[in-house]
Amino acid sequence: MGDLKPIKVKANVEEVLMEKYEEGGGEPLSPMARMFHEPDSNIYIITMIGFKTQINPQVFKASLLHTLLKHPRFSSVQVMDENSRGLKWVPTTVDLDNHVIVPKFEPNNIHTPDKIVEDYVSNLSKSTIKMSIPMWDLHLLNLRTSYAESTAVLRIHHSLGDGTSLMSLFLASTRKVSDPQTLPTLHMMKKANSRTKSSGGFLGNYFIKLWLVLSLFWNTFVDVLKFLATVFMFLKDTETPLKGGLGNGATTSRRFVHRMVSLDDVKLVKNAMYTELADMMKKNSFARWGNHIGYLLFPFTIALRDDPLDYLREAKATMDRKKASLEASYSYFMAKYFLKFCGLKIATFPSQTTLWFSNVPGPQEEVSYYGHPVAYVAPSCYGQPNGKNNIESPDKFVEDYVSNLSKTTIKMSIPMWDLHLLNLKTSNAETVAVLRVHHSLGDGTSLMSLFLASTRKLSDPKEPPTIVPIIKKANSGT
Repeated sequence: MGDLKPIKVKANVEEVLMEKYEEGGGEPLSPMARMFHEPDSNIYIITMIGFKTQINPQVFKASLLHTLLKHPRFSSVQVMDENSRGLKWVPTTVDLDNHVIVPKFEPNNIHTPDKIVEDYVSNLSKSTIKMSIPMWDLHLLNLRTSYAESTAVLRIHHSLGDGTSLMSLFLASTRKVSDPQTLPTLHMMKKANSRTKSSGGFLGNYFIKLWLVLSLFWNTFVDVLKFLATVFMFLKDTETPLKGGLGNGATTSRRFVHRMVSLDDVKLVKNAMYTELADMMKKNSFARWGNHIGYLLFPFTIALRDDPLDYLREAKATMDRKKASLEASYSYFMAKYFLKFCGLKIATFPSQTTLWFSNVPGPQEEVSYYGHPVAYVAPSCYGQPNGKNNIESPDKFVEDYVSNLSKTTIKMSIPMWDLHLLNLKTSNAETVAVLRVHHSLGDGTSLMSLFLASTRKLSDPKEPPTIVPIIKKANSGT
């Protein structure tokens, strides 16, 4: 393992950019970058960076001048080319006051800082960055939360680069906490053990290699066919509460909830499955800048299982098959060239699936960013057209949800009740809770009594509600 090398971009891109800048022109956006400006794919990458100390905004601004702003993408605006009628990069003078935001919080209102940060990031997802300035901004929140002393929220339009490019730029701006002059090291890919060795000699090895090659071609062929069928809407996911429709992915807010996961729990599952944790980083994989995005269609089966590991075994079998496939490479190739000829056809592809998820590797030791020790890095995105935020009729959604519940039962191995919390604004309420109880637990009167015993008057939060008797006492004159 060696130190992380400084971030590089493809020579032909950067050289052409600088030449165009000197000539007063501009490099056109790549097809993938243009895709992220389509109405239904206007996607932003949003990253929460927790720090172990309070943030010094002046230090951040001074450091940005020598790091982020040195990259052409972060000091250029995207303008329409009158000749080609497409967007191009044009250099501009960056006013950091337009990009670095330090919100003020009233001390008396800071009761739950974790929720304040979550709400702040969620509100960011309701807005976009105007194209008259470079499409990025940085929000510095000096609020102590459960996991950090302060939080920085970096928002970048996806046309500027993909997650790997942006993580490489972030890491190039960090230093080891143990040695502030040294760049962080990366976890390199271990050399895979040869699986083609066999006691069958040359002939046995030959047939094993032939089988691996045939499997690669077959898996790729099947995956590409499924990918094309999904692109052209012959295949799509089942309509579930998690799946949304196309149309308002960039205008409806997303909820970002940050949670820490114990690696001990991950290792526990790994040991139960007799597998190894995959290393996601390849040597020198930070060499290219841009939007190099490939897709893998990964099927999820919704079912109740007696053994939770059954689901993991199926998922692992699918993952092993996906590794023996060139689906990601072909999907990137098709996305790049289909955009040229099909336009929005490929841009609407994600709406046929239920979820998007991706990950990028980070540093393997503690690092500091502009002299601030980093507690965590949590990237995400918003604007993609899939997800449960695209619900055209909340009232009908709730009705359908309750109707679907009536088609299922609660297994007898657990107490026979469940509670469903739907954070959806309907015609009659801001949110809806659905309580399902097996009738053997009690009748309606018993359950209503239990419910009322758990409530309090709005006029007096310490008092239980009064109940009007159903039958009034008869007059004595009768």
